[in-house]
Amino acid sequence: MTERSYLIIDLKSFYASCECVMRGLDPMTTDLVVADEERGRGTICLAVSPSLKAKGVRNRCRLFEIPPHLHYITATPRMQLYLNYAAEIYSLYLDYFSKEDIFVYSVDEAFIDLTGYRMIYKRTPRETAKFLLREIERRLGFPATCGIGTNLYLAKIALDIQAKHAPDRIGALDEQTFRQTLWHHQPLTDFWRIGPGIARRLQRLGLRDMGAIAHAPFRKLRQAFGIDACILYDHAWGREPTTLAEIRAYRPATHSVATSQILPRDYTFQEGRIALIEMADQLALNLTARRVVTKSVTLGIGFSRRQDLPLPPSGGTARLPESTNASSRLTAALLDLYQADVSPAHSIRRISLTANDVEPEAVQEISLFAPANGDVRERARQRSILNIQARHGKNALLRGTDYLEAATRRERNEQIGGHKAYGNQETVLPRKDFPAVRRSAWAAGAAAGKRTRT
Repeated sequence: MTERSYLIIDLKSFYASCECVMRGLDPMTTDLVVADEERGRGTICLAVSPSLKAKGVRNRCRLFEIPPHLHYITATPRMQLYLNYAAEIYSLYLDYFSKEDIFVYSVDEAFIDLTGYRMIYKRTPRETAKFLLREIERRLGFPATCGIGTNLYLAKIALDIQAKHAPDRIGALDEQTFRQTLWHHQPLTDFWRIGPGIARRLQRLGLRDMGAIAHAPFRKLRQAFGIDACILYDHAWGREPTTLAEIRAYRPATHSVATSQILPRDYTFQEGRIALIEMADQLALNLTARRVVTKSVTLGIGFSRRQDLPLPPSGGTARLPESTNASSRLTAALLDLYQADVSPAHSIRRISLTANDVEPEAVQEISLFAPANGDVRERARQRSILNIQARHGKNALLRGTDYLEAATRRERNEQIGGHKAYGNQETVLPRKDFPAVRRSAWAAGAAAGKRTRT
């Protein structure tokens, strides 16, 4: 049986690298952070350039935590720009590999199954990795790192632990080298799927590295971690049976559609109600766009931490008389939950809504006691709204409540993932223009003496 080969490529400080490339600056030597200064000095930096990290600035820090003696560029997030660059990187992968052998793990990471390509390209996995890293930098100007492994887990560990310290930015592991080099590596939180909480639980069991986990009695792990002990034990030995093909073929038994937001400040009970109405209407539009309906909705409320007695999250689930995606029905059900389960005396900071167990509109149950055409008319109206928004922008058609002081929809419509889609600029270059823009940016930077190409 042919030994499998996987690689995973990570674009270093992706958002910061995008901003450097667009400015004609070297992503590896420019001190730059991506953060929205309009949110104050307490805002989180979405990305920190490698040179700033080398000076002790940690990733995902807050602006006020950056030492004042450091001089750096602050770039306002432009999420649509980053997504366009990510699509361009994926297009580069498709030049050499089938989409069935690529799995996009995050906006800046992707797994590639090399097994069937070793004979085609006559290259070793490391030679293929070097070629791809060169192509990414040549075409788009991004520095990247790569992990190679005989399974998906080892490729990820090679990336996270080895590649960042390797001169060629490539790490490689098989089961044997994993046990030889990383069984005694610390801290445990460097390993995928081991966060601070799991690491503390392992330390209470006297297990401080992967070698100790591998040789621990399995019954001891099973009592502490349940079914997850199987994954933990396999990973301690460097084993991972799941293939890329199995991941791509996986289909969950149930589906849900969710929306959530962290409010810009502490909201009163009445202000939270306004934000909830906006979100319920948007949830209905999302369901309509996907042509699915739901028979239950879940409300989650997070309270402010600034109160004398912090409250745990609140909320609940409401069953609907019949499956629907009508805004009026979803809003009414969620407002009933809000009125019944949320304390009016406490400030609200987070709201989340979930439409559970969604199913296609074609299998929607019809109630004999519901208005015959009520949902049909409302669905047609919602589709008209979606068509107008698709042609003229999400803020082209709004409700009156969207103009109230506590409303957030207009601002959120201009964001992606809770951050500005376009920064302080109104346009983002189309994908076909990226290579030309990148070349002109390098030339402009070199002419101004801002960087030296190595």
